[in-house]
Amino acid sequence: MNNEFYNKGLELAQQKDYTKAIEAFTHALQEDPYFAEAYRQRGLAYYDSGATLQAVSDYTEALKHNPESVEAYYYRALARLTLKNLPGALADVDKAISLEVNYAAAYHLRGIVRRKEGYIQDAIANFKKAAELYLKKNDKEKCRQCLESIKQIQPKEYPAVKPSISTPAPIISENEYFRTLLEKAEKGDTKQAIDDLNWVLQVDPQDGIAYCCRGVVRCKQGNYRDAISDFNSALRLNFKDAIVYRNRGKARSQLGDHQGAIADYNQALQMQPEDVLIYIARANTHRAMSNYYAAIKDYTQALQIDSDNAHAYYNRGIAYTHLEEIQHAIEDYQRAASMFCEKEDWQNYQQVLNSLKKIQSSTPEVKNAKYDLLRQRLLRMVGGYWEIAQRLIEQKKNYYPGMSDEWYLQTVIDDLERDRGR
Repeated sequence: MNNEFYNKGLELAQQKDYTKAIEAFTHALQEDPYFAEAYRQRGLAYYDSGATLQAVSDYTEALKHNPESVEAYYYRALARLTLKNLPGALADVDKAISLEVNYAAAYHLRGIVRRKEGYIQDAIANFKKAAELYLKKNDKEKCRQCLESIKQIQPKEYPAVKPSISTPAPIISENEYFRTLLEKAEKGDTKQAIDDLNWVLQVDPQDGIAYCCRGVVRCKQGNYRDAISDFNSALRLNFKDAIVYRNRGKARSQLGDHQGAIADYNQALQMQPEDVLIYIARANTHRAMSNYYAAIKDYTQALQIDSDNAHAYYNRGIAYTHLEEIQHAIEDYQRAASMFCEKEDWQNYQQVLNSLKKIQSSTPEVKNAKYDLLRQRLLRMVGGYWEIAQRLIEQKKNYYPGMSDEWYLQTVIDDLERDRGR
């Protein structure tokens, strides 16, 4: 086999000319589509150039042709970590270590993943193992880096948020007035809304609704600590409404207290189990914690309550992207884009289109024209409800495992056409 293009790609990658390196590796793969190492090296070039999704795709292709490639598992784990797909990164680095038990870099990477997942002691154990292996190789610099990582994550004590002074029983003010103030803040005049609410609380320092409203406005200002103080005051004044817990959850999430935020959302859902905004807020926090499966579950629950919520589709698409479930992500982005377009919400419409364009341009497999045509045809046949199509496809997969995606689409289409012809 002629390795001219492959060797040229290595040379260009060494020179950090990643665009030309990718072209050279692509030529090498045109000559030999089973060249696993060329896929891996092109994946490295994609990763170094910032095209992380394409890097993951190439590492996956390399593993199809060489499933024992320790390096492909390691570098795919690194790319998945960049995408914040922690479960995928952990699975890959575990596989790399199972193939090579003395792989120091893999232990160090697993320490990073476990630290991000919140398993500090497990992270420390992996950093220690990596340090021991680097020391055996006389790599003192990397050994020192591992020890520094351990030092940085030793458990520390953090001061709790100082509660505000409690006040006696509540006096409820007129809801219409507060709704006007919140509308004022929504339009951007948060300072005037705060001034008005301060005046209300000077007149009546026991008004729980006023504290809640001021907390909401302070959240809009990004003043999350003072917002939490206001929500705490509202609760102490027995204004224990779901809106207080939901907004305090948002503030806590913004400050990094994700577990506290989840607790608040859970409390809010006990009061309002059909509130779409709470499910979306909790899903956003799960996503911030890289708990994408829980996030998708909450976005889906929100959509079961309100199937026209474009924000839920868009955010679920983001979660699917992190899990590399690209087709699901594209479906959600497309639905969100259609909804924003119908509402003439052009800002969100453009944001979704940008996300859709990015994921389509970075994922080679979505460019398969035949697959797209079949998929659109099936989608029309089931009235635009992809969930129905997906169930039919899964049934075929159970009966006929191991076939191509195009085969499953065509088979379901044939079945539907035959049934309708009867």
